[in-house]
Amino acid sequence: MNIVINIITIILTTQRASTTALSMDRRSAMGAMAAAGAGVAGVVAAPGIASADGAVSTSTIQRARYKFGSRIFSLKDAVDKGDFTAVAAEKNAFVLFNSGAFPGSKNKPKKNEAIAGTNAIFAAIRSKDKAALKTAYASYLKTVDMSDYSAVDSSQGQGYSADYDYRVKTNQAAIYVR
Repeated sequence: MNIVINIITIILTTQRASTTALSMDRRSAMGAMAAAGAGVAGVVAAPGIASADGAVSTSTIQRARYKFGSRIFSLKDAVDKGDFTAVAAEKNAFVLFNSGAFPGSKNKPKKNEAIAGTNAIFAAIRSKDKAALKTAYASYLKTVDMSDYSAVDSSQGQGYSADYDYRVKTNQAAIYVR
């Protein structure tokens, strides 16, 4: 009976182990495994670590162009009015469009042009110059070959074909029904 009480006392008074190991990144985890003597055996035993492949396909490019391009294209009225705060609020859309629509090293020149156009837009916002904003925005749309993201009429065509499509619940989500 005394032994059971001692074990319960030890369990109740022992502090939890530190959780800092859970919050480290992959590089730190690999360094800790190598420092702990796990070496190559530890790395071989954990092949699932860092298995992201960074897949780039036509679909991922189309998804980025539509998701973020439609947000950029919808700023046309705000740019015409000179609403700097509305355009500045969509800064992430510009950044994500530039990186998603022009991935990889073969698209680097086009991506650099898009980034330069984005920088021109935000330079116009910082200087509060409406004319420069309009010019930079129009130039950006031409540089990135922004297509029209207006609504699709269901009598003219079909916008998507499944509920997991990225166009669902948008103005391009039209299904042709006979």
